[in-house]
Amino acid sequence: MHTRKDQRDLTAAERRRFVSAVLELKRAGRYDRFVRTHIDYYKADGGGGLRAAHMSPSFLPWHRQYLLDFERELREADPAVTLPYWDWTRDQSPVGPMWGEDFMGGNGRPGDHRVTTGPFAYESGNWAVTVGVTDSPALTRDFGRPADPIGLPTRDELAWAMDETVYDTEPWNSMSRGGFRNRLEGWVPGRRGNARWRNHNRVHRWVGGHMLGGGAVNDPVFWLHHAFVDLLWSRWQLRNPGAPYLPSSPPPSGSEQHGRVVARYERLPPWDLTPAQIADHSRLYRYA
Repeated sequence: MHTRKDQRDLTAAERRRFVSAVLELKRAGRYDRFVRTHIDYYKADGGGGLRAAHMSPSFLPWHRQYLLDFERELREADPAVTLPYWDWTRDQSPVGPMWGEDFMGGNGRPGDHRVTTGPFAYESGNWAVTVGVTDSPALTRDFGRPADPIGLPTRDELAWAMDETVYDTEPWNSMSRGGFRNRLEGWVPGRRGNARWRNHNRVHRWVGGHMLGGGAVNDPVFWLHHAFVDLLWSRWQLRNPGAPYLPSSPPPSGSEQHGRVVARYERLPPWDLTPAQIADHSRLYRYA
Protein backbone atom coordinates (compact mmCIF):
# COMPACT_ATOMS: atom_id res chain seq x y z
CA MET A 1 0.00 0.00 0.00
CA HIS A 2 1.32 3.44 -0.90
CA THR A 3 0.64 6.95 0.38
CA ARG A 4 -0.65 9.99 -1.48
CA LYS A 5 0.64 13.27 -0.10
CA ASP A 6 -0.49 16.88 -0.12
CA GLN A 7 1.42 18.60 -2.93
CA ARG A 8 2.65 21.22 -0.44
CA ASP A 9 4.49 18.45 1.44
CA LEU A 10 6.38 17.10 -1.57
CA THR A 11 10.14 17.56 -1.59
CA ALA A 12 11.81 19.10 -4.61
CA ALA A 13 12.96 15.62 -5.62
CA GLU A 14 9.41 14.24 -5.33
CA ARG A 15 8.04 17.03 -7.48
CA ARG A 16 10.73 16.37 -10.06
CA ARG A 17 10.07 12.61 -10.12
CA PHE A 18 6.31 13.10 -10.47
CA VAL A 19 6.77 15.48 -13.42
CA SER A 20 9.28 13.13 -15.05
CA ALA A 21 6.89 10.17 -14.78
CA VAL A 22 4.03 12.22 -16.30
CA LEU A 23 6.29 13.31 -19.17
CA GLU A 24 7.38 9.71 -19.72
CA LEU A 25 3.76 8.61 -20.15
CA LYS A 26 3.21 11.52 -22.54
CA ARG A 27 6.23 10.58 -24.67
CA ALA A 28 5.05 6.98 -24.84
CA GLY A 29 1.55 8.00 -25.97
CA ARG A 30 0.04 6.52 -22.82
CA TYR A 31 -1.03 9.85 -21.33
CA ASP A 32 -3.20 10.74 -24.29
CA ARG A 33 -5.11 7.48 -23.90
CA PHE A 34 -6.30 8.78 -20.53
CA VAL A 35 -7.36 12.05 -22.14
CA ARG A 36 -9.34 10.16 -24.76
CA THR A 37 -11.04 7.98 -22.15
CA HIS A 38 -12.21 10.98 -20.17
CA ILE A 39 -13.58 12.68 -23.28
CA ASP A 40 -15.38 9.48 -24.28
CA TYR A 41 -17.10 9.13 -20.90
CA TYR A 42 -17.88 12.81 -20.35
CA LYS A 43 -21.64 12.73 -20.88
CA ALA A 44 -24.11 15.43 -19.84
CA ASP A 45 -27.66 15.20 -18.52
CA GLY A 46 -29.18 16.37 -21.77
CA GLY A 47 -27.58 13.72 -23.94
CA GLY A 48 -28.55 10.10 -24.41
CA GLY A 49 -27.05 6.90 -23.09
CA LEU A 50 -25.20 5.99 -19.93
CA ARG A 51 -23.59 8.71 -17.81
CA ALA A 52 -20.69 7.01 -16.04
CA ALA A 53 -18.14 9.73 -15.28
CA HIS A 54 -20.10 12.93 -14.62
CA MET A 55 -23.53 14.18 -13.54
CA SER A 56 -24.34 10.79 -12.03
CA PRO A 57 -23.81 8.79 -8.83
CA SER A 58 -20.81 7.00 -10.35
CA PHE A 59 -18.84 10.27 -10.61
CA LEU A 60 -16.83 9.33 -7.51
CA PRO A 61 -16.10 5.61 -8.10
CA TRP A 62 -15.44 6.25 -11.81
CA HIS A 63 -12.76 8.80 -11.02
CA ARG A 64 -11.36 6.69 -8.15
CA GLN A 65 -10.64 3.83 -10.52
CA TYR A 66 -9.49 6.19 -13.26
CA LEU A 67 -6.94 7.81 -10.92
CA LEU A 68 -5.78 4.42 -9.74
CA ASP A 69 -5.16 3.26 -13.32
CA PHE A 70 -3.15 6.40 -14.04
CA GLU A 71 -1.18 6.09 -10.81
CA ARG A 72 -0.30 2.50 -11.65
CA GLU A 73 1.14 3.61 -14.98
CA LEU A 74 3.09 6.39 -13.28
CA ARG A 75 4.52 3.82 -10.86
CA GLU A 76 5.54 1.62 -13.75
CA ALA A 77 7.64 4.56 -14.94
CA ASP A 78 8.93 5.27 -11.41
CA PRO A 79 7.87 3.03 -8.47
CA ALA A 80 8.59 5.86 -6.02
CA VAL A 81 5.89 8.11 -7.49
CA THR A 82 2.35 8.47 -6.13
CA LEU A 83 -0.41 10.93 -6.97
CA PRO A 84 -0.22 14.12 -4.91
CA TYR A 85 -3.36 16.06 -4.07
CA TRP A 86 -4.19 19.76 -4.08
CA ASP A 87 -6.26 21.01 -1.15
CA TRP A 88 -7.90 23.95 -2.91
CA THR A 89 -9.54 25.22 0.26
CA ARG A 90 -6.07 25.74 1.72
CA ASP A 91 -3.78 26.61 -1.20
CA GLN A 92 -5.64 29.29 -3.11
CA SER A 93 -2.80 31.46 -4.34
CA PRO A 94 -2.20 31.62 -8.11
CA VAL A 95 1.53 31.67 -7.40
CA GLY A 96 3.82 29.58 -5.22
CA PRO A 97 5.32 26.05 -5.29
CA MET A 98 2.19 24.48 -6.76
CA TRP A 99 2.49 26.65 -9.86
CA GLY A 100 6.31 26.71 -9.92
CA GLU A 101 8.62 26.14 -12.87
CA ASP A 102 9.52 22.70 -11.52
CA PHE A 103 5.96 21.51 -11.01
CA MET A 104 2.67 22.56 -12.61
CA GLY A 105 3.88 25.78 -14.26
CA GLY A 106 1.93 29.00 -14.03
CA ASN A 107 -1.08 30.79 -15.42
CA GLY A 108 -1.74 31.37 -19.10
CA ARG A 109 -0.59 34.65 -20.64
CA PRO A 110 -3.08 37.43 -21.36
CA GLY A 111 -4.93 37.18 -24.63
CA ASP A 112 -4.68 33.53 -25.66
CA HIS A 113 -4.21 32.06 -22.13
CA ARG A 114 -1.28 29.99 -23.32
CA VAL A 115 0.89 28.53 -20.53
CA THR A 116 4.50 29.54 -21.18
CA THR A 117 6.19 28.43 -17.94
CA GLY A 118 6.99 25.06 -16.43
CA PRO A 119 7.40 21.55 -17.86
CA PHE A 120 3.96 21.49 -19.52
CA ALA A 121 4.41 24.64 -21.59
CA TYR A 122 4.25 23.94 -25.32
CA GLU A 123 7.60 25.67 -25.75
CA SER A 124 9.24 23.01 -23.57
CA GLY A 125 8.85 20.62 -26.47
CA ASN A 126 7.40 17.94 -24.19
CA TRP A 127 3.71 18.84 -23.99
CA ALA A 128 1.62 19.22 -27.11
CA VAL A 129 -2.15 18.87 -26.79
CA THR A 130 -3.07 16.32 -29.45
CA VAL A 131 -6.33 14.91 -28.04
CA GLY A 132 -8.70 17.70 -27.16
CA VAL A 133 -11.81 19.68 -27.82
CA THR A 134 -9.97 22.77 -29.08
CA ASP A 135 -7.45 23.35 -31.85
CA SER A 136 -4.71 24.77 -29.63
CA PRO A 137 -1.64 22.50 -29.28
CA ALA A 138 -0.57 24.53 -26.24
CA LEU A 139 -1.90 24.04 -22.72
CA THR A 140 -4.09 26.95 -21.64
CA ARG A 141 -5.16 28.36 -18.25
CA ASP A 142 -7.06 31.43 -17.12
CA PHE A 143 -6.81 31.57 -13.33
CA GLY A 144 -9.86 33.11 -11.69
CA ARG A 145 -11.46 33.96 -15.07
CA PRO A 146 -10.92 37.74 -14.85
CA ALA A 147 -13.55 38.37 -17.53
CA ASP A 148 -16.12 36.68 -15.26
CA PRO A 149 -14.38 36.41 -11.88
CA ILE A 150 -14.69 33.24 -9.83
CA GLY A 151 -12.90 32.14 -6.66
CA LEU A 152 -11.79 28.73 -5.48
CA PRO A 153 -14.18 26.87 -3.14
CA THR A 154 -14.28 28.00 0.48
CA ARG A 155 -14.24 25.75 3.52
CA ASP A 156 -17.90 26.61 4.08
CA GLU A 157 -18.78 25.49 0.55
CA LEU A 158 -16.94 22.23 1.13
CA ALA A 159 -18.70 21.75 4.48
CA TRP A 160 -22.01 22.18 2.63
CA ALA A 161 -21.15 18.95 0.82
CA MET A 162 -19.36 17.07 3.60
CA ASP A 163 -22.25 17.56 6.05
CA GLU A 164 -24.61 15.59 3.81
CA THR A 165 -25.29 12.13 5.25
CA VAL A 166 -26.84 10.50 2.15
CA TYR A 167 -24.63 9.52 -0.78
CA ASP A 168 -26.96 10.62 -3.59
CA THR A 169 -30.61 11.32 -4.33
CA GLU A 170 -33.03 11.23 -7.23
CA PRO A 171 -33.06 12.17 -10.04
CA TRP A 172 -29.42 10.98 -9.89
CA ASN A 173 -28.05 13.79 -12.08
CA SER A 174 -26.99 17.44 -11.90
CA MET A 175 -30.46 18.40 -10.69
CA SER A 176 -30.28 16.38 -7.47
CA ARG A 177 -30.85 18.89 -4.67
CA GLY A 178 -29.51 16.66 -1.93
CA GLY A 179 -26.81 14.05 -1.64
CA PHE A 180 -23.08 14.21 -1.04
CA ARG A 181 -22.11 13.27 -4.60
CA ASN A 182 -23.87 16.13 -6.35
CA ARG A 183 -22.82 18.70 -3.78
CA LEU A 184 -19.18 17.64 -4.06
CA GLU A 185 -19.33 17.42 -7.84
CA GLY A 186 -20.66 20.94 -7.57
CA TRP A 187 -23.97 21.38 -9.33
CA VAL A 188 -26.39 23.84 -7.69
CA PRO A 189 -29.88 23.56 -9.25
CA GLY A 190 -31.75 26.82 -9.64
CA ARG A 191 -28.70 29.09 -9.38
CA ARG A 192 -27.31 31.24 -12.16
CA GLY A 193 -23.90 32.58 -13.12
CA ASN A 194 -20.97 31.53 -10.99
CA ALA A 195 -23.35 30.58 -8.15
CA ARG A 196 -24.12 27.43 -10.17
CA TRP A 197 -20.65 26.08 -9.50
CA ARG A 198 -19.40 24.66 -6.21
CA ASN A 199 -16.48 22.54 -5.06
CA HIS A 200 -15.18 20.22 -7.84
CA ASN A 201 -16.82 22.19 -10.66
CA ARG A 202 -15.66 25.52 -9.26
CA VAL A 203 -12.02 24.41 -9.34
CA HIS A 204 -12.27 23.48 -13.01
CA ARG A 205 -13.80 26.90 -13.71
CA TRP A 206 -11.13 28.72 -11.68
CA VAL A 207 -8.20 27.09 -13.50
CA GLY A 208 -9.93 27.64 -16.84
CA GLY A 209 -8.44 26.92 -20.24
CA HIS A 210 -8.14 23.20 -20.91
CA MET A 211 -9.56 22.38 -17.48
CA LEU A 212 -13.00 23.24 -18.85
CA GLY A 213 -14.92 20.27 -20.28
CA GLY A 214 -14.09 16.73 -21.28
CA GLY A 215 -10.50 17.50 -22.33
CA ALA A 216 -9.56 18.66 -18.81
CA VAL A 217 -7.04 15.83 -18.44
CA ASN A 218 -4.74 17.67 -20.86
CA ASP A 219 -3.82 19.80 -17.84
CA PRO A 220 -1.88 17.61 -15.37
CA VAL A 221 -3.31 19.62 -12.47
CA PHE A 222 -6.46 17.57 -13.18
CA TRP A 223 -4.89 14.65 -11.30
CA LEU A 224 -4.05 16.71 -8.21
CA HIS A 225 -7.54 18.17 -8.18
CA HIS A 226 -9.26 14.81 -8.47
CA ALA A 227 -6.96 13.18 -5.95
CA PHE A 228 -8.29 15.70 -3.43
CA VAL A 229 -11.87 14.97 -4.51
CA ASP A 230 -11.13 11.28 -3.91
CA LEU A 231 -9.64 12.08 -0.50
CA LEU A 232 -12.82 13.97 0.39
CA TRP A 233 -14.95 10.99 -0.57
CA SER A 234 -12.67 8.80 1.56
CA ARG A 235 -13.16 11.13 4.55
CA TRP A 236 -16.90 11.19 3.96
CA GLN A 237 -17.00 7.38 3.88
CA LEU A 238 -15.24 7.21 7.24
CA ARG A 239 -17.65 9.78 8.66
CA ASN A 240 -20.72 7.96 7.29
CA PRO A 241 -19.93 4.22 7.45
CA GLY A 242 -23.60 3.28 7.21
CA ALA A 243 -24.27 5.34 4.07
CA PRO A 244 -23.68 3.19 0.97
CA TYR A 245 -23.48 4.11 -2.67
CA LEU A 246 -26.87 4.89 -4.17
CA PRO A 247 -28.87 3.89 -6.12
CA SER A 248 -28.76 0.34 -4.83
CA SER A 249 -30.77 -0.92 -7.80
CA PRO A 250 -31.19 0.37 -11.36
CA PRO A 251 -33.91 2.94 -12.08
CA PRO A 252 -36.93 0.99 -13.38
CA SER A 253 -38.10 0.77 -16.96
CA GLY A 254 -40.07 3.87 -17.82
CA SER A 255 -37.96 6.09 -15.59
CA GLU A 256 -36.14 8.96 -17.28
CA GLN A 257 -32.94 7.65 -15.72
CA HIS A 258 -33.41 4.04 -16.82
CA GLY A 259 -30.19 2.89 -18.49
CA ARG A 260 -28.52 6.20 -17.76
CA VAL A 261 -26.98 5.65 -14.31
CA VAL A 262 -24.97 2.82 -12.76
CA ALA A 263 -26.41 1.12 -9.69
CA ARG A 264 -24.33 -0.23 -6.79
CA TYR A 265 -23.79 -3.73 -8.19
CA GLU A 266 -23.79 -2.96 -11.89
CA ARG A 267 -20.71 -2.90 -14.08
CA LEU A 268 -19.10 0.54 -14.27
CA PRO A 269 -17.55 0.92 -17.74
CA PRO A 270 -14.89 0.79 -19.00
CA TRP A 271 -13.98 -1.63 -16.17
CA ASP A 272 -15.35 -5.01 -15.15
CA LEU A 273 -15.93 -3.61 -11.68
CA THR A 274 -18.95 -2.30 -9.81
CA PRO A 275 -19.20 0.84 -7.64
CA ALA A 276 -19.44 -1.48 -4.64
CA GLN A 277 -16.09 -3.06 -5.53
CA ILE A 278 -14.38 0.29 -6.07
CA ALA A 279 -15.68 1.89 -2.87
CA ASP A 280 -12.96 0.55 -0.53
CA HIS A 281 -9.41 1.67 -1.34
CA SER A 282 -7.90 0.85 2.06
CA ARG A 283 -5.78 -2.04 0.77
CA LEU A 284 -4.44 -0.07 -2.17
CA TYR A 285 -3.43 3.38 -0.95
CA ARG A 286 -3.87 5.85 1.88
CA TYR A 287 -3.78 9.64 2.24
CA ALA A 288 -1.29 11.49 4.37
